[in-house]
Amino acid sequence: MQSLITTLLIIGGGPGGYVTAIRAGQLGIATILVEGQSLGGTCLNIGCIPSKALIHVAEQFHQTRHHSQHSALGISVSAPTLDITKSVEWKDGIVDRLTTGVAALLKKNKVQVINGWAKVIDGKTVEVGDTRIQCEHLVLATGSTSVNLPILPIGGPIISSTEALAPTSVPNRLVVVGGGYIGLELGIAYRKLGADVSVVEAQDRILPAYDAELTQPVHEALKQLGVKLYLKHSVLGFDGTLQVRDPEGETLNLETDQVLVAVGRKPNTQGWNLEALNLDMNGSAIKIDSRCQTSMRNVYAIGDLSGEPMLAHRAMAQGEMVAELISGKTREFSPTAIAAVCFTDPELVVVGKTPDEAKAAGLDCIVSSFPFAANGRAMTLESKSGFVRVVARRDNHLIVGWQAVGVGVSELSTAFAQSLEMGARLEDIGGTIHAHPTLGEAVQEAALRALGHALHL
Repeated sequence: MQSLITTLLIIGGGPGGYVTAIRAGQLGIATILVEGQSLGGTCLNIGCIPSKALIHVAEQFHQTRHHSQHSALGISVSAPTLDITKSVEWKDGIVDRLTTGVAALLKKNKVQVINGWAKVIDGKTVEVGDTRIQCEHLVLATGSTSVNLPILPIGGPIISSTEALAPTSVPNRLVVVGGGYIGLELGIAYRKLGADVSVVEAQDRILPAYDAELTQPVHEALKQLGVKLYLKHSVLGFDGTLQVRDPEGETLNLETDQVLVAVGRKPNTQGWNLEALNLDMNGSAIKIDSRCQTSMRNVYAIGDLSGEPMLAHRAMAQGEMVAELISGKTREFSPTAIAAVCFTDPELVVVGKTPDEAKAAGLDCIVSSFPFAANGRAMTLESKSGFVRVVARRDNHLIVGWQAVGVGVSELSTAFAQSLEMGARLEDIGGTIHAHPTLGEAVQEAALRALGHALHL
């Protein structure tokens, strides 16, 4: 058996793992990264990036079809056709460029990449095939996997998000099981690509992780698109049709060509002998402290493996910090807020505390919204639905949360996060000149409205 010795060993080459490796390389730490599949992990290969690519294809096709029927813009085109194979090739090209870029960055920073499946022996020893690697510091960054339903095993017409992001054809009918962000992002995309889409959700509303006011514009958009919602319905099984139970206990048979199971994700703790470390757990995730250290000295866990929020940008920030800690710097992971973005149509952003969360924390807050219906840029984008909402303390006007729903609001997440990290007050945002015409003006107007003097409402 071949033996290697390194200062830092990272298991997992997703956003958390590869960022840890790049930063460690910059700091001169001898680093080995082990990845069993493709660099970039779920995010680059079968998650964030390919889903946004497919969403873009769907939106372009949907808009072109719209222009072939009745366009208020004066654009007239003949009815479009879709070559989904070419669409997938384009999406794969983006993924390939990004993963190739990650590989180049790792090489540039002298990180040794070993392709293979890691097996943990102890806190300082990992085997990959016939190679044994000894390390001083071990970073666990194995990500998460889709939650499967035993009554709906993946295969044939039953697919996960992985298969949904690499279609060979668009089904006539698709039933999505799960009304969370993954199910709705893909469900809306498939509807725009031409499929008849139904969504089955056990809760009483879509996107149950978000508040009802925020999700209402998405609910209305689904209705306009013709997506059928089966709320408070539970899945019973599949035998050519999907059997579901309605709120009254009756069984419905939903005819469909494919069933997309999108009921969430769980930390990837299986298949690499994690149990050998006997680490303290936090439910199904590895328990960590404010420096991402586990219960074993010099063993760290980052990203989805360490639980919610399962977001690539959280994993990246944790990875950068861990590399700096190993280099001897003093750091801890204590962000004021981490933005959560849902790429439905319209998009959703939540940063910091919602009104309900502020109330639960015992804070007396001002809550103020500004509608995109009063925003010139939104009108020129044919997208007047949605709003920006700010939550600020009543006593000193310190902003504790932002939420938005509308076209392109994912791009406002940076401004929201920065204002919270920098301890901005309503007066700071209200007094900052925002460029006109932009969606960002709604951010300023929401702050001004909270102060009692919105200008355009």
